Amino acid sequence: MKKYTLDDLSRFIDHTNLKADAASADIQKLCSEAKKYHFKMVAINQVQSALCAQELKGTDINIGAAIAFPLGQTTIEAKVFETKNAIEIGATEIDYVINITELKNQNYDYIRNEMQQIVDICRGKNVISKVIFENCYLTKAEIVKLCEIAKQVKPDFIKTSTGFGPSGATFEDVKLMKDTVGDTVKVKAAGGIRDVETFLKMVSLGAERIGTSAGIRIIDELTLQCKKENRSFIEI
Repeated sequence: MKKYTLDDLSRFIDHTNLKADAASADIQKLCSEAKKYHFKMVAINQVQSALCAQELKGTDINIGAAIAFPLGQTTIEAKVFETKNAIEIGATEIDYVINITELKNQNYDYIRNEMQQIVDICRGKNVISKVIFENCYLTKAEIVKLCEIAKQVKPDFIKTSTGFGPSGATFEDVKLMKDTVGDTVKVKAAGGIRDVETFLKMVSLGAERIGTSAGIRIIDELTLQCKKENRSFIEI
């Protein structure tokens, strides 16, 4: 068991609004909430990067741009441009979706090349890179294969899901990903994580980031739990 302060747990959270109809006011609210709760990152569509950079200037909260989101079905060249543009306008983290078609084609050189190009751009700009697998469409063998490619390329994170597929993160998949990559690459769990129990279980399985739109509710409940138990930490 390990002890985590409430701030430690807040820093696991990528505070998320990836809705197609999110207005500027919604994104400004997201940033304000992230500042109040000291979340690690705001997860937004690429086009919102500049606004978030403006709203979060002077803070230690990162701006996470979603690339080729949510389907991943664009060319490497398009993903590279979108990544570079996102960084230019303020993104400090990149979450890109793999080309699932090419994975299904067993075109592993393509997957590796795509990952390498995006990771290299991020590394060169000191930006965190995350590779979204979208596990709901994958077999266990495909998940393992992606993990093995990631161990070679070394993005900062591999990520379970976009949250837009038919299902999101599962305990089984997070454990499989963590067991396969070990400490070489970090794991982000995202998609369907909406309560304290699921959040804490994902952390216990080795997820070092949690993508969720329910971060406020989760931290509020953990804060209440700490007050009731008269302690300043959570054991996981």
